[in-house]
Amino acid sequence: MTYREQNALPTADQSSVARVYDRVAAVYDLYSGPMEWMGGRRRRVRVLGRARGNVLEAGVGTGLNLDHYPAAVEHVTGIDISSRMLARARGRAGRSPVPVDLQITDVERLPFEDDHFDTATATCVFCSVADPVRGLRELRRVVKPAGRVLLLEHVRPRIGLLGFLADLVSPLTRRLFGPAVNRRTERNVEAAGLHIVDVRRDGVWREIEARPLPEAS
Repeated sequence: MTYREQNALPTADQSSVARVYDRVAAVYDLYSGPMEWMGGRRRRVRVLGRARGNVLEAGVGTGLNLDHYPAAVEHVTGIDISSRMLARARGRAGRSPVPVDLQITDVERLPFEDDHFDTATATCVFCSVADPVRGLRELRRVVKPAGRVLLLEHVRPRIGLLGFLADLVSPLTRRLFGPAVNRRTERNVEAAGLHIVDVRRDGVWREIEARPLPEAS
């Protein structure tokens, strides 16, 4: 088995995530539509506008981001753990203004060498990854030391009652649709060895730019 094959194999927990997204792939764009209309698309464009060079998009899904990369992007490698989501992304990949390569890959076990990408992006992904810190560490590993990690994520509400409700319903949303609605993503980003250089907070939404911290000697 090659290095690439070993590292592409999903963990058991990630395999269960893949099954959820395979099941909902046909209706994903439909049920995510209201979120797009209520500012999701605008946030995507703003976050992706910072991407440069050779880009890894983690959790490319049905390809909603592929029309929004700026001219400064040379190539996008879009990965997802769900083959059915990727099948729906192929049409958008063909219409993208930048070259796109799509791969079935687990973000927790990336089959790429260290310091390979200029930018890593993910939008509404780390609410679903089984071990978000592990996945974020992998993004840190494959991004160049001077590169950037760009994230758009929803997080656990700060208000006590809403946070409690998010904790209560997360097991259900996770089983039915994939995402947990109570993730503390800013904390996870820092736990993964990334330094947050900019964050825009709007309710439960976070637009994050982070850079890899140097390895401890």
